[in-house]
Amino acid sequence: MSWTVILLLAAGCFLEKAAGMLIFGRFNATGRFRSVGALLPPALLAALIGLQTYGDGRDPLFDTRLAGVVAGGMAAWRNAPFWLVVVIAGATTALLRAL
Repeated sequence: MSWTVILLLAAGCFLEKAAGMLIFGRFNATGRFRSVGALLPPALLAALIGLQTYGDGRDPLFDTRLAGVVAGGMAAWRNAPFWLVVVIAGATTALLRAL
């Protein structure tokens, strides 16, 4: 891939993000649009985690990664700091793979 294409894509991503912030900032009279804008990144991250954890493109998978995601989710639910959530999820997965 050439550097021209990479730079154009990076500029396009930046402009799209800037336009989204300007639009959400303009219509923030009730606070609803800002909350939608704030919830989109975590929702996309959760979708990516679910896709990578539960599927290989053809069939659903249930292995040690699922236990790690559940353990991390439980830690996040109990308001653990983010670094601790990551450590708990990784440690759970590693311990189950070692067994």
